[in-house]
Amino acid sequence: MPRAAPHPYDAAMRQAIDVARLAEDSGDVPVGAVVLGPTGALVGSGHNAREALGDPTAHAEVMALREAAASLGRWRLEGCTLVVTLEPCTMCAGAVVLARVSTLVFGAYDPKAGAVGSLWDVVRDRRVNSRPDVVGGVLEAETGDLLRQFFASHRREVT
Repeated sequence: MPRAAPHPYDAAMRQAIDVARLAEDSGDVPVGAVVLGPTGALVGSGHNAREALGDPTAHAEVMALREAAASLGRWRLEGCTLVVTLEPCTMCAGAVVLARVSTLVFGAYDPKAGAVGSLWDVVRDRRVNSRPDVVGGVLEAETGDLLRQFFASHRREVT
C-alpha cells in the first residue's frame, strides 16, 4: 500500500513533540506547542510546566503564546499558527481566541477535556470574536503514544 503524503504540518508537529519531551524531565504531562509566525518561522514554543513552576496556567499553549507575543512584540497573533500535541482545554482554547491566532493545529484528541470539538468547541463558537482555522489529528498516533506511554509509566509507579 502506498504511503500517504506527509501533512503540511508534520514538521511543525514533530517540533512540538520534541518540545513536549522536555516536560517529562520535570514530571509534567508531555504536551508541547510551537507558534509559527506569519512567514512560517518559529516564534515561540512551550511545554507543560505546571509542576516545575507550580503554576496551574503553565500549559504548553499558554507558554508558547507568551513567548510568541514577546518575540513579535505584540499580543495579537494574527497570521500565526499554533501547533500543539494535544487538543487544547477550555483555558487554552480561550487563549487561542483571545490571542487572535489564525490557525490552530493539534495532534491527539482529548475526549476528557478537549475544547476544540471533543467536549466543547470554544474556538469555532460563532459568538466569539476571532475563530481560527482548525486542523486536528496531525500525527495523532505519535502524539497519542507519547501521552499513553507517560501515563502508563506513572500508573506502574503508583501500583
